Amino acid sequence: MSLAGATQDEVRRHNLAALVRFLHEHGSTSRSELVSHTGLNRSTVGGLISDLVAVGLVRETEPVASGVGRPSYGVEPVSERAFVLAIDLRVDRAIVAIVGLGGAVLARREHRFRKGQQREERIVAQTVEVCREVLGSAPEGGLLVGVGVGVPGLVRQPDGLVRFAPNLGWVDVPLGDHVAESLGVDVPIVVGNDSDLGAVAERVRGSAMGAANVIYLSGQVGVGGGILLDGRLLMGAQGYGGEVGHMRVNPKGRACRCGSVGCWETEIGEPALREAAGVGDSVPVAEIVARASGGDKAARRGLRGVGRWLGIGVANLVNIFNPDVVVFGGSLREILPATRDLVEDAVGGALTAPGEHVLLALPALGDDSTLLGAAEAAFTALLDDPLGAVSGHAARSRTAAGA
Repeated sequence: MSLAGATQDEVRRHNLAALVRFLHEHGSTSRSELVSHTGLNRSTVGGLISDLVAVGLVRETEPVASGVGRPSYGVEPVSERAFVLAIDLRVDRAIVAIVGLGGAVLARREHRFRKGQQREERIVAQTVEVCREVLGSAPEGGLLVGVGVGVPGLVRQPDGLVRFAPNLGWVDVPLGDHVAESLGVDVPIVVGNDSDLGAVAERVRGSAMGAANVIYLSGQVGVGGGILLDGRLLMGAQGYGGEVGHMRVNPKGRACRCGSVGCWETEIGEPALREAAGVGDSVPVAEIVARASGGDKAARRGLRGVGRWLGIGVANLVNIFNPDVVVFGGSLREILPATRDLVEDAVGGALTAPGEHVLLALPALGDDSTLLGAAEAAFTALLDDPLGAVSGHAARSRTAAGA
């Protein structure tokens, strides 16, 4: 952000945002570290911290000695003061959590949908019911500052309309509006593609921490991709960028739910692996991997076939985007260790320059990358304007009380 010509209030808001974002992403630190990170003088940092302490977003801790000179007071985010509701909406389940400032998961629930209940009304109703249960565990006196939702589909930005989610059977579903109306909360609601959110979370808190160029692949029924270039999420014209699961890799392949033939997800998604391994729809990917490891020929053959297609697709992505890290999420985190040799061989066949340094990684956040990415999206308003978000919440509360 350029501060040339900015007003004093704008500069102050920018500096407060920089402090809160650093504490949110890095956790407990010292005043001296904040001075070093922001480039501001000690008295300015001290005044900003006092403002944040006054509204309860941060607390100071005992001085910490760090070598020569005076010990510096510690500063940490107060996770119970400001929190968000994060929702990871999948084909077969909804995972809902309360996540406090600083990334602490304060409460978490998981609800499985019955097979054939993918109609939007039923899914939204069941998800909202779980959200209400989780909010019942919210910290007393805490502020709900946002709701983030991850969904496996094309999400239009900035309004959060789910244009197309083929594995849910959804077309043009105003998911954000449905959630806002059903929950009855007056806070920002952000809806994003599940893989985009997974990429953000793994960069902020996971195995791609600090990397500027990241690809996060999410494999379940379908396959999605979240792509960060130079630290920015690749969105495209309307937010639909990164649908790598629907790049055509096999013109003679299977029909895809999107209406095309030979999409990458038809070769590496869970249904493709189960078919190739000769197992039923209910067999988990982890079990197929275990069978292959135990010598089951059909499981091993199926897994190796998926691994070859996985490598071909990843090599293409490495050539196009030149990532620092490719993170394999969802069921792909089970498949990669069992097929790493095939994937690495394929990536080795990519162009030398982009392929020689790329790291193929498992998600440090496990199965919660999208969930925690939804939380990061929901925190945006608070992180951009900490005092404004708190005062806005107070104003809405007074209005509601007087209604």
